[in-house]
Amino acid sequence: MHAERPAILVTGAARRVGAAIARQLHAAGADVVLHYRHSAGEARALAELLNATRADSAWLVAGDLGADGMPEAVMEQTLQQAGRLDGLVNNASSFFPTPLGEIDLAAWHDLIGSNLKGPLFLSQAAAPHLRARRGAIVNIVDIHAERPLRGYPLYSAAKAGLLGLARALAVELAPEVRVNAVAPGPVEWPEDGQFPPEARAEIIRHTLLGREGTPQDIAAMVRFLLLEAPYVTGQVIAVDGGRSARL
Repeated sequence: MHAERPAILVTGAARRVGAAIARQLHAAGADVVLHYRHSAGEARALAELLNATRADSAWLVAGDLGADGMPEAVMEQTLQQAGRLDGLVNNASSFFPTPLGEIDLAAWHDLIGSNLKGPLFLSQAAAPHLRARRGAIVNIVDIHAERPLRGYPLYSAAKAGLLGLARALAVELAPEVRVNAVAPGPVEWPEDGQFPPEARAEIIRHTLLGREGTPQDIAAMVRFLLLEAPYVTGQVIAVDGGRSARL
C-alpha cells in the first residue's frame, strides 16, 4: 500500500474503454483496482502488466454489480486490497437493443442493474471513504442519455438515470467529493454486430469531426476530471466528436 498515491476503482476495467481508463490513470501515477464481471483472463493480464510497470499498484475484484449485495462486497474487497479509495469510475455497462413491446424483466435487470443500480449502490458504499480522502467519482454515461437512441429505450433510460445520479451525487457529496460524468459518442463499436458498416458510416457522417473517437479520448477526460479538475463538479462532458451537437 502506498498512501501517497491515489487509489482508484474502475468498474468494467478488463477491456475496451475501461482498460484504457485504468491504463491512463495508472500512467498518471494512480494505483488502480480493476473490477470485472466475466473477463477474468484479460483483467489478470492487465493487472500483471501494470504491476510489472510499478509493483503493488494494481488489484482485481470481480462480481456482477447488478446483483444484490455485490457493490458492497466489491467495495469491501477494494479497501482490503488497496487500503484506501480516492476515486471511483462507474464504467461497467451492458448495451443491447430492447424494442418497445419486447422488453422483459431480464433486460430490465441487466440494463438497469449494470448501468444504474450497480453504480448507485457502489457509490453509496464508496461515499464515506471518498469523503475521508476528498476524492472524486466519474460516471461513464452516453450521449444517448439525453438524446435517446431508437430501438434502445431501456438502455437510454438507464444511462439517463446514471447521468442524473452524477448530478445528484455531486449535490449530496459536496463539498468533500466531486462527481462528474463523461458522455462518449462513437468510440468503440459493439463486438456483436449491432451496428453494421452502413449504420456506422451514417453515424460518422453526422459527427462534426468526421471520425470515430478512441478509448484513449475517453480515458483522457476521465483522468482530467479525477486528477486535474479540483473546481469541477456536477458536470456532464460529451466526448463525441461533436455528434450530439447535430442529433
